[in-house]
Amino acid sequence: MAIYENGSVRINYEETGSGFPLLVIPGGGLNATIARLGGAGSFNPLKEFSATHRCIAVDLRNASGGGSSGPLEVDRPWDAFTDDHLALMDHLGIEKFVVMGFCIGGPLTWNLIRRAPERIVAGVLVHPSGVRPEAKDLFYNNNIKDWAPQFCASRPEVSLEMADAFLTRMYRTDADFVFTVSRDFVRYCQTPLLIMPDDIPPHPFAAAMESALLAQNAQVSLYPWRDPADRVPLAIRHVRTFLTANTPTQKHL
Repeated sequence: MAIYENGSVRINYEETGSGFPLLVIPGGGLNATIARLGGAGSFNPLKEFSATHRCIAVDLRNASGGGSSGPLEVDRPWDAFTDDHLALMDHLGIEKFVVMGFCIGGPLTWNLIRRAPERIVAGVLVHPSGVRPEAKDLFYNNNIKDWAPQFCASRPEVSLEMADAFLTRMYRTDADFVFTVSRDFVRYCQTPLLIMPDDIPPHPFAAAMESALLAQNAQVSLYPWRDPADRVPLAIRHVRTFLTANTPTQKHL
């Protein structure tokens, strides 16, 4: 583990392996931390790909149980997280990299592609979050109940009203599709993508498949890949093949 301090933001990250850089954004919603990688029905990229890639995983800012912290940027929640990811890669001297985003890391991967398309050489979206039209308030409701009270208790200067405004901007204001980009953006995206769908309430199959069908350079894993458990190694092989084809690590070393 290491800490990078960027002004008022403290970023906790872990680095392992060597090769072309692979930024890993863990799952777990607003409580996404490195410790959550490799949970049941998934895999830990720090273990699976460190032989071929320089893997860098990051605790999300203000996640419970994590080591990253910083201001609650009510007016720009998604971009605040992306600021952290780009600042860390700058700090490490990394210009171009692959992104692998789990759960909330799906929308954050799209946001990185939107913000820095010239830096993201490929993306892997693992059971990505998205909007389920029949349950548009799912993320707001879960986080106002489970994340906000704990976060506010740990940060007395942050009121529940501020947390509510943050969650409203993040998950209710103009929330659609994959949260951070539009269908038109996805339709014209040239970045190579591997999308690994799920189908539980926070990870809607329909949004994952629609993004895969729209994007010009996307492919999809087998589905379901998380259950039964013996399918996970097959899914990992697909990821490895995708990385081989789409990152300079494999092409030029």
